[in-house]
Amino acid sequence: MDIKISTLGGKDAGKVELSDAIFGLDPREDILQRVVRWQLAKKQQGTHQAKGRADIARTGAKMYKQKGTGRARHSSARAPQFRGGGKAHGPVARSHEHDLPKKVRALGLKHALSAKAKSASIIVVDELTLAEAKTKALVANFAALGLKNALVIGGAELDVNFKRAAANIPNIDVLPIQGINVYDILRRGTLVLSKAAVEALEERFK
Repeated sequence: MDIKISTLGGKDAGKVELSDAIFGLDPREDILQRVVRWQLAKKQQGTHQAKGRADIARTGAKMYKQKGTGRARHSSARAPQFRGGGKAHGPVARSHEHDLPKKVRALGLKHALSAKAKSASIIVVDELTLAEAKTKALVANFAALGLKNALVIGGAELDVNFKRAAANIPNIDVLPIQGINVYDILRRGTLVLSKAAVEALEERFK
């Protein structure tokens, strides 16, 4: 499919052909869901920890004698039913990560890109460079392109001025091509690709 290339100021800068093998697939929600779930699980810290009865610093002596009191039989005061005792079946520190085949991950990225292409939510820009790191100037450029909520993907090296200028703009994420991922593509309304990013994607999926 052909898509026009714009300058950062919103002017026409030619056309580029996007590969149907990457941008022309019929998006499958099940694959996208699997990849997003894998990403979020990998990101989850898993540092939550409650103290069980074995972790409580409290005497292990029997609370009172077994018989003759008319009360229930108890041993340790560290048991969960007592105030100051351990937590029963509480959370433990663990990794939430699970495996997902590389082929499914690659397919998920293609389907996310295809979903944006199908909804006409892709913009290709020739260069992501600024003379000065001025947020006000970049906001004006984004207004010319009609961008309010977008993920901007540059080449292998991001222009320092562009990165700094975009850092304070709400709902705008900027990533190099190495950082492109399904979750960030789907959570933003528009996907902005530099010409270098398109070439890198086509080279990656050859």
